[in-house]
Amino acid sequence: MENIKIQIQETNNNSIIKFVSNTILINGGSFEFNNIDEAKSSPLAQQLFYLPFVKKVFVTANFIAIQRFDIVEWSDVQEEVREQIEAYVNSGNSVITEQEAKKDAIEVYAEVTPNPAVMKFGTNKALTQTDVELKNIEEASKSSPLAQALFSFPFVKEVFISENYISVSKYDVVEWNEVYQEIRTFIRQYLQDGKTIISNLPVEEKKTEVKTVKTENLDETSTKIIEILDEYIKPAVASDGGNIAFHDYNSETKKVSVILQGACSGCPSSTITLKNGIETMLKEMLPNQINEVIAING
Repeated sequence: MENIKIQIQETNNNSIIKFVSNTILINGGSFEFNNIDEAKSSPLAQQLFYLPFVKKVFVTANFIAIQRFDIVEWSDVQEEVREQIEAYVNSGNSVITEQEAKKDAIEVYAEVTPNPAVMKFGTNKALTQTDVELKNIEEASKSSPLAQALFSFPFVKEVFISENYISVSKYDVVEWNEVYQEIRTFIRQYLQDGKTIISNLPVEEKKTEVKTVKTENLDETSTKIIEILDEYIKPAVASDGGNIAFHDYNSETKKVSVILQGACSGCPSSTITLKNGIETMLKEMLPNQINEVIAING
């Protein structure tokens, strides 16, 4: 069995700390507990509430977030909490009971995207806290049983799983109006059955996940670019079934490189979006600091 490692990650709220796992803790979904009575479905959360400074516990697919009371500072207790969580999960104990994770009714809706090859399937169930992009069934077999199952459809080309939606890219052998209902029904049943969504995070995803990058390791312009992407660009891109991730910034050429995923990857209009939308916004908000925005994978 893989040894689970827990790392400490600060948040924008100094009363909340994330304890991030190097593997999946629960099968999708997210849970918030305000006290020990609410945490009956989470033995780990109940254990954490015995610590007198714990105010709230948030449980997600790959991290535990804890909000503290002001009676202590995180710097005094965070290492002790990290060790406690790491010891708990490595003992093979349940983080969330299956019964609780399955109780909610699952809804899945299909939505067209600007990319005619991609359909977005939104859901009321939280799927993942870390975006996962699978290019083929071999990649899917190593990290996502859900994506692997979707690749069993002969027309499925790529799968992108985000927080509350799945973008599916198809080959041109079929039209979406012929198959989207079949895919929607399949995803809904899969989620309703409580089957595993993501078993391991792909190595490639860990490398490009910008939210895990500590801003103190970046120059000021790179930090501002990430903030603009997160606040202004990502919500609009996500509504179209895609994702954009910061890759790097060259201070000499003033060139920004980004990664496009989901519906944005290979989209005929992605170049126009980059130039007329993202590049224009960055130039306006960071004058004289941006010359060009390029997609390194498109």
